[in-house]
Amino acid sequence: MSAPKNRRSIFLGRMSLPERNFIADALRAETVGGVLLLVAAVVALIWANTLSGSYASIRDFHLGPAALGLDLSVQHWAANGLLAVFFFVAGIELKRELVAGELRDPRAAALPVVAAVCGMAMPAIVYAVVNGIGGGSLQGWAVPTATDIAFALAVLAVIGTSLPSALRAFLLTLAVVDDLFAILIIAVFFTSKINFLALGLAVVGLAVFYLLLRKGVRGWYFYVPLALVIWALMENSGVHATIAGVAMGLMLRCHRREGERQSPGEHIEHLVRPLSAGLAVPLFALFSAGVSISGGAVHDVFTRPETLGVVLGLIVGKALGVFGGTWATARFTRAELNPDLKWPDVFAVATLAGIGFTVSLLIGELAFSEDLTLAAEIKAAVLIGSLLAAVFAGVLLKVRNNKYKKLCEDEERDEDQDGIPDIYELDKPEYHLRMAAIHEAKAAEHRRLAEVAADTHAGDDGPA
Repeated sequence: MSAPKNRRSIFLGRMSLPERNFIADALRAETVGGVLLLVAAVVALIWANTLSGSYASIRDFHLGPAALGLDLSVQHWAANGLLAVFFFVAGIELKRELVAGELRDPRAAALPVVAAVCGMAMPAIVYAVVNGIGGGSLQGWAVPTATDIAFALAVLAVIGTSLPSALRAFLLTLAVVDDLFAILIIAVFFTSKINFLALGLAVVGLAVFYLLLRKGVRGWYFYVPLALVIWALMENSGVHATIAGVAMGLMLRCHRREGERQSPGEHIEHLVRPLSAGLAVPLFALFSAGVSISGGAVHDVFTRPETLGVVLGLIVGKALGVFGGTWATARFTRAELNPDLKWPDVFAVATLAGIGFTVSLLIGELAFSEDLTLAAEIKAAVLIGSLLAAVFAGVLLKVRNNKYKKLCEDEERDEDQDGIPDIYELDKPEYHLRMAAIHEAKAAEHRRLAEVAADTHAGDDGPA
């Protein structure tokens, strides 16, 4: 008797119901935040191109206690302060993915991780090739490597596309891994002089934060002041202050204990995510996306090697990297694509990952902090590249939108009205018994109506 064949794993298959519900809630908040982010970016562009004097004066206005090394511009507060909240949520997301999400199983994690790594490597390679040929600066190699999940979801909301939950979860996992590598890039490549005393005190603060969590101490009045002190110390250390947010997010417990509806990490993420998506990131966009978009500026974006490298990195590099990494990993791990989906669906999502925006703007500011003119042009390149990636992805996704709508309807259908989508109960006898009772009740009602109709028809045919 021959040995049974190895059963192939399914890529982009159905998630467990708890995971699906958690991701749906998270993406719902990100979608709202993404729309606000989109609005903030548009406002910034209009403001900077109509009332540039007032925009620049507010953006460059300094405030904060100079004695504590915190006399910063409004733009700096937005980039280093508000984005620390964004990266705090990113840290929680990463921790949860590692202990309870898609990344907890090394075999299941291989596909999105390799796709994300390739999706960061290929844009950097495209940027390097363009600037190597054109004689440009290689400092901006990291600018096109990030994916902005909020902006991507805002694009889906604007174009009215209903992506199946598996594709949305894949996009979210990509963005989470992207954030991890973006954090490492910022920490390693954009840290100049280090104040070891401030850094050491920040590490002590993080240790205290960790001990309070492990001792089960509760109360925001302990953690918020401590978090502010850690952030201020990290800001003064020379290491980018957003690293403090990530570190604190990774320390939270994100697995559920018996009897818990939510882990502490999930609870805090639920509370802080609206602040991050609805306030922190849009304000960062407001004071970072305001660049001059004239005919000459657009011309420079497509003729200067640094800016052209960013645009092509986002549009071409991201799509080829994410898709190529996904296809190659599936090919060599013998994973089969969900039969309801096609490889062009994966390519469309890979193209959507080319929306870099938030982290790309941040890395652009850090990479060209000594050349403000080039930094502004890099920002324009990020905006244009992200816009073009959104347009291309929108066209590709619209082609299959009817199929996506049907898949989403199947995922949401709950004919027995027990609060659980039917697709998760097809292997349960109780579900089929409930459906049989429902259909029997409907059949009995139709028989009764048939008898009434027959009696009425007989009466109409009788003598006048």
